[in-house]
Amino acid sequence: MTKLFILFAVISISCANTKVNSTAEKQESAHEEATIQNNMIVGKFHKEDLQKEPFSSWFNSRYEKYTPNAEDLETIKKNINDYDIKVFMGTWCGDSKRETPKLLKLLDEADYNYDNLELIAVDYNKTTPEKLEEGLDIHHVPTIIFYKDGEEVNRFVEYSQGETFEQDIAKIVSGQEYKNSYAE
Repeated sequence: MTKLFILFAVISISCANTKVNSTAEKQESAHEEATIQNNMIVGKFHKEDLQKEPFSSWFNSRYEKYTPNAEDLETIKKNINDYDIKVFMGTWCGDSKRETPKLLKLLDEADYNYDNLELIAVDYNKTTPEKLEEGLDIHHVPTIIFYKDGEEVNRFVEYSQGETFEQDIAKIVSGQEYKNSYAE
């Protein structure tokens, strides 16, 4: 009888592990692009991924708290939909935690078409398993690259050059002269 109980217990534990793995696999397949490793996203993801734990603890409050300057926002609204945008950020990086919520709030306020936005999270080495960063000179994050007709027009890197984040983005999308911190 004791052997039968032990055998039943082992089978029950084994099934529980299978059930946990099955649930995890279903969650991954429902949102295949976002990969979470060591409490950081690595690879392609969506805004909604930042609105969930553990990222919502910093994302949601910064998104809600940010109020862009009205004049710069109007400039952005007029011009932003001419651009495809590729964002490289780190969910572990203070600069990314500061600027990414602002960018997504600006895009929402400007009714930007998210089909033209690619969000990519990198690891501490600024890499992804898919090598999405290759050839793009990603050395600081966030790096926000603006493309027009398939060509890179400009990029925002790490922190603002002007008085505000939205001022930098307004300059980029309106074609004004703009150089990020690391531009030659």
